[in-house]
Amino acid sequence: MIDALERLLLPAECLVCHSLLSDARAQDLICPICRSRMRAVRPPWCGRCGQPEPHFGPCRLCREWPAALQSVRSAVWLDEGARAGVHALKYSGLSRIATDLAVVMSRLVPRPGPDAHLIPIPLSARRERRRGYNQSLSLARALGQQWQLPVLAQLLVRTRDTATQTALTPAARLANVAGAFQVKNEECRMLNPSHSALINLHSSLVLVDDVFTTGATLAEAARALEQAGFTTISAVTFGRASIPDFN
Repeated sequence: MIDALERLLLPAECLVCHSLLSDARAQDLICPICRSRMRAVRPPWCGRCGQPEPHFGPCRLCREWPAALQSVRSAVWLDEGARAGVHALKYSGLSRIATDLAVVMSRLVPRPGPDAHLIPIPLSARRERRRGYNQSLSLARALGQQWQLPVLAQLLVRTRDTATQTALTPAARLANVAGAFQVKNEECRMLNPSHSALINLHSSLVLVDDVFTTGATLAEAARALEQAGFTTISAVTFGRASIPDFN
């Protein structure tokens, strides 16, 4: 009754185009039309980092990444509609929009193998308290529901707060996140109750984040996992920001 009254007084509308949503889609925050207008990231691209660019020798973006980070894929370019979704997730307190973004990801990013585990990029304690949640964890949980894969929220932790990456150069981004992550359990033997699966150093780990720009954060998180002994790491993001030097 409360939901029905809320829909009557405050009809659900799309966050992007502001068109009214039907009762069947009242829980959505982005309408199907705006989802379909999001521009998918398509090949040709670097087989490792997924960055579309002309290749003349080794890819400049991922050549310094840790060897264990084998591939990164993004669903859509961070254009107007996609950016509105990410901003709602990160800055407007709309954590449930992660479900809408995860639906897009599940359709455009290849599903990992059945034994994979999703690892959200952790926030600092201060930033998570201020935001009220970790947007990468919300996204990982929503994506885990789409793909039917477990989420390990505590395996990777952030050891220190870092400045926002938005206005930093690629080199400054690398320096900003250097040493910012570590594996919480160095033995790397964790029981996942939901799947009764033992996590070990041979497990396939998939880092999850909202936006890929230069990959500095994902690379540093993968470096911490590699130093702990993990050898099979990939990553997925919802959006990919355009880097002028690479397009």
